[in-house]
Amino acid sequence: MGLSEKILKLGIPKGSLQNATFDLFARAGYDISGSERSYFPAIDDDQIKIIMLRAQEMSRYIEDGVLDAGFTGFDWICENNSDVVEVCELRYSKSTAKPTKWVLCVPNESNVQKPEDLEGGIIATELVGVTKKYFEKKGIKVKVEFSWGATEVKARLIDGIVELTETGSSLRANNLKILDTLLTSTTRFIANKNAWKDDFKRKKIEDLSVLLNAAIDAKTMVGMKMNVKKSDLEKVMKMLPAEKSPTVSNLFDSDFVAVEVIVDDKAERELIPELKRAGATGIIVYPLNKVIH
Repeated sequence: MGLSEKILKLGIPKGSLQNATFDLFARAGYDISGSERSYFPAIDDDQIKIIMLRAQEMSRYIEDGVLDAGFTGFDWICENNSDVVEVCELRYSKSTAKPTKWVLCVPNESNVQKPEDLEGGIIATELVGVTKKYFEKKGIKVKVEFSWGATEVKARLIDGIVELTETGSSLRANNLKILDTLLTSTTRFIANKNAWKDDFKRKKIEDLSVLLNAAIDAKTMVGMKMNVKKSDLEKVMKMLPAEKSPTVSNLFDSDFVAVEVIVDDKAERELIPELKRAGATGIIVYPLNKVIH
């Protein structure tokens, strides 16, 4: 492979997941520019070429080799029935770190109480293939129609909908009730099978996987430093969660040691007062860019 061919064609989803993906890349150490104006934004890595595509079609282009790798939801891999390499799961989405769900819904005032009550009805959704398989597996005969958007509105025009939800706020706002969950989805980093066999491209993909996952893990963790009297050390150490064990270093004052640890950010506010009571002083909390396990 010549130098000019050492390029990884990387697909980034355009739309609802776009900003969250760019933010993740920034925290992983990559600078992407021109994303608002172009389908081919620049990145500060000469060996990566970014192409912006809708998440719905990403896995098809990766399977066909138009792209070497990219990011999309597990739902669209299933919908397209794409034969690709799943490099890793990336726990991030447009609003929260929670998985998104495709749910079967009807209006709150509907007499429908279970999926079987929809026999002979019409269901609107963007996830047509998965929805058809769901009803076929249950032996329920329905007509599944593709929805071009505003699917929540159609719940009052037809018999039911299958819609994507992350927090459930939109469903509640539209007075819809959930009958069942068809699919739970998270973002996946996927690769073309031939690209995965290429040494250069595979290494590039694996490097991205390490850095992006490290940025995700760091978002929910903080670093803590503190000074502890040697006589209080055992008491303090029992309180500290750590990936392996806290780092303990001697200080110029031989009666004290410095302790450094990584903790979940949610545990920090409860931990600090207890550490102070246990004798820790000079407690410093700082954000993390990456945490690599």
